[in-house]
Amino acid sequence: MPHVTTKPLTVAVVGATGVVGGTMIRTLVERGFPIGELRLLASERSAGQTIDVDRTTHTVIEATPDAFHGVDIALFSAGGETSRVLAPEAATRGATVIDNSSAWRMDPTVPLVVSQVNPDDLQGHEGIIANPNCSTMQLVPVLMALRDAVGLERVVVDTYQAVSGTGGKAIRELRDQIQAHVDEQPLQASVYPHQIAFNALPQVDVFLDNGYTKEEWKVVTESRKILHLPDLRLSCTAVRVPVFVAHSEAVHIETRDPITPERARTLFAAVPGVVVQDDPTTSTYPLATTAAGSDEIYVGRVRQDPSIPEGRGLALWVVSDNLRKGAATNAVQLAEILVERGWITAAAARNAAGSRA
Repeated sequence: MPHVTTKPLTVAVVGATGVVGGTMIRTLVERGFPIGELRLLASERSAGQTIDVDRTTHTVIEATPDAFHGVDIALFSAGGETSRVLAPEAATRGATVIDNSSAWRMDPTVPLVVSQVNPDDLQGHEGIIANPNCSTMQLVPVLMALRDAVGLERVVVDTYQAVSGTGGKAIRELRDQIQAHVDEQPLQASVYPHQIAFNALPQVDVFLDNGYTKEEWKVVTESRKILHLPDLRLSCTAVRVPVFVAHSEAVHIETRDPITPERARTLFAAVPGVVVQDDPTTSTYPLATTAAGSDEIYVGRVRQDPSIPEGRGLALWVVSDNLRKGAATNAVQLAEILVERGWITAAAARNAAGSRA
């Protein structure tokens, strides 16, 4: 974990009362981010609540344009509608926004960045930076390793996504349905179209005209943008499963050049933040229960895909905490890179003004 040395910054967290917002706050503290002032912002409904952060009580204030005066970095996790309205307002007032919604990801003027894959894309940002979808986040570091070594031809990924990706209401609904089952009571579904307890729902987000869901199409388009492979052949099926935290993915890859599972494991292990867990003799492979609470991306079950000729096919299993690396941790890591490289809008402007004085 890098320790950033700089003058204390004013940091805002938008959506501070949500699941991801709360994880962002904890991650900032855990990683020792140089916070001079922390502003916790949320909707008018949540304003006035108090949150304890590092033994200090903070009062949540309403997220309005004027709340961003003097903010250096604003971490957003309040949904696309809020981001579309407030992110430009924050950027206009000099803040560098790192947004966790889908609002800006495919905007060609906005960098879409995973910290260990394409950090150089942050340079020249115009005040808004997009954090990828959590499923994309854990996939692209693995694909990057293969892209750089043997090239990529085609990727097929099936995701098994935890309910925390939907938010606090989904977590409570899964708990309530499990309890109702134990009590032999009817299971009520309101967050998802069907019960999620003891089930698997092949629908994450709404369906598009092409038959894919928005979640599936995000993985396709975002991966292409992050990897700088606009023509990468990639297909995704996203499934919601009754797991509280951590997404799992079954990934099938066709490479340009041959590669063995042994070499692939070595390549994966060399990527910062990627951990290989792969020993079939001891049933060692990535688990959601192990990944939950961790910032790492875990890879296992790496094997040759015999359906692809000439040793150009791999199958593997990838697991990561969707709240941490899949959202909060990557956002904080991007903020750290911006600080280290002097790419924060407001701070850079103030420093330049100070040097001229």
